[in-house]
Amino acid sequence: MALDGAFLYKVKKELEFLIGSRVDKIYQPSREQMIISLRYKGGSSRILVSVSADSARVHITKNDIDNPAVPPMFCMLMRKHLGSARLLDIRQDGFERILFFDFEGIDELGDIVRLTLACEIMGKHSNMILINQNGKVIDSLKRVDAEMSRLRLVLPGVEYELPPRDSRLSFTDCTDDEIRTAIKNFKSGELSKVLIKIFEGISPVIAREWAFYATKGTQADISFIDDDTVDRLIFIIKRTASALKDESGDFTVVKTKEGMPKDFSFINISQYGSVMVTYKMESACDTLDYFYSARDNEARLRQRANDLFKLLMGLIERIGKRTANQREELLLCERKEEFRLMGDLLSANIYRISKGDKSVSLENFYDENMPVVEISLDERLAPSQNVQKYYHEYKKLVTAEKKLTEQIQKGEEELQYIESVFDSLTRAKTDADIVELRIELAEQGYIRSSRMKGKPPKEQPPLKFRTSDGFVVFVGRNNKQNDKLSLKTAGKSDLWFHTHDITGSHAILFTEGKEVPEESIAEAAMLAAYHSKGRNSSQVPVDYTFAKFVKKPAGAKPGMVIFTNNSTVYVKPDEEKVNRMKEGK
Repeated sequence: MALDGAFLYKVKKELEFLIGSRVDKIYQPSREQMIISLRYKGGSSRILVSVSADSARVHITKNDIDNPAVPPMFCMLMRKHLGSARLLDIRQDGFERILFFDFEGIDELGDIVRLTLACEIMGKHSNMILINQNGKVIDSLKRVDAEMSRLRLVLPGVEYELPPRDSRLSFTDCTDDEIRTAIKNFKSGELSKVLIKIFEGISPVIAREWAFYATKGTQADISFIDDDTVDRLIFIIKRTASALKDESGDFTVVKTKEGMPKDFSFINISQYGSVMVTYKMESACDTLDYFYSARDNEARLRQRANDLFKLLMGLIERIGKRTANQREELLLCERKEEFRLMGDLLSANIYRISKGDKSVSLENFYDENMPVVEISLDERLAPSQNVQKYYHEYKKLVTAEKKLTEQIQKGEEELQYIESVFDSLTRAKTDADIVELRIELAEQGYIRSSRMKGKPPKEQPPLKFRTSDGFVVFVGRNNKQNDKLSLKTAGKSDLWFHTHDITGSHAILFTEGKEVPEESIAEAAMLAAYHSKGRNSSQVPVDYTFAKFVKKPAGAKPGMVIFTNNSTVYVKPDEEKVNRMKEGK
């Protein structure tokens, strides 16, 4: 989903209250993101600018984003030129996907200068460009030289030029006749795609919504539309133009039923019908913050934890293969009774065997039918040695069966533990979460402690929630915290929750000696399901019992416990409900 010029206009209108504020802090959380904190009388706001190809945008963010310890070079340059600068104006040329932030700052000589930050939100060509008062580029987040583009250079000292612009209609200012004429100029083509070519500043989702309304859901080719369809099209375009000028707007986020963000807009989206789920938002900035934050945070953390993902995935694959091979070896051990039988038969009939015999046929006296069994012999061995050979094979398989059973059990336990760490890593929200997992893996001997630089992080508190009946629920962030919650923090009468045979966090509902209603039990179980590998499933089994029935076996890895006297409830994880139940740290 691309941020279009019309939606950017709504963002611009929301940012205008910041005019007159001063730059407080600037930091760069990732290679393609910048945060500019502005302070004003009565408060402060943070503007996030992303120039990532798949999530380019500008908006106010309320999310906490980690500040890297060492700022990148462009961040340092921004601090040098815009530190304490005053925001003079925010401009947009029509519905172009560029916002210009004009600042008044002080240069190295103490003179007041005017600087402009151009935020170009154009997909893979997105960029942040700092421009001096003479219109020349000071520097940019992405430099563009002659090898990359023949049309437009973006380099220090080069005159700033606007990107090439097509001549298209503004849907807020054009007349009905201009719309009809523009449509008649196209002889064929899908209506929504034609609309993108005609109008400036609209995204595919807006174009599809217009076409959906005009054609009553048929999405016809433009060559088949009639005058009534064009009239409906003009009506929905004018209604969208009115919504754009309205200060409030009908901000909508569309998600799949599995919870994956699909689209967003400043108008209601009807084209998906019941296939998708729509959510209403308060503002344009809130819409972008909600739509992109989870995906961006996941991408940023995955980049920083890439080595851990590779390590854990490698361990899961290696342990799985090793355990599978051991199971195959264990199947061979089923022949042990056959070797014992051969040894018994040879021992009882040793007088019938001579050295040099290659085989012997003997009656199986363990079977009432006394079937004859042919037994292979080593002609180089004496009769007694052939007997001992079969008994030796029997004992070897008995020992192998015992060892393999133990090794398979240990492998399964280790695999369960590694998968639990992997699950915690996929749900990590901050750098501190990742560092704590690194420490845990180092303590278990999977990585070297020397790889972790700096001081160990301050221990984070567990996630805190409150049920509709007022009971507090804690959820562990990782295995070590799961152990602490279940074995130390929880009281004997508190309720313990964990998904049945699915890796996930431990959840503790603090009863305070009261009887817990079924609704609170279901909500606590839902929290345990949401913070597990089964969070995207529709029905997740969750075991629960009193904390006094939860024990940790001697020598067990972090997070591994046994429990008794449990009940099981089936729940469906609900992200919206989880967010409503969540409390501050």
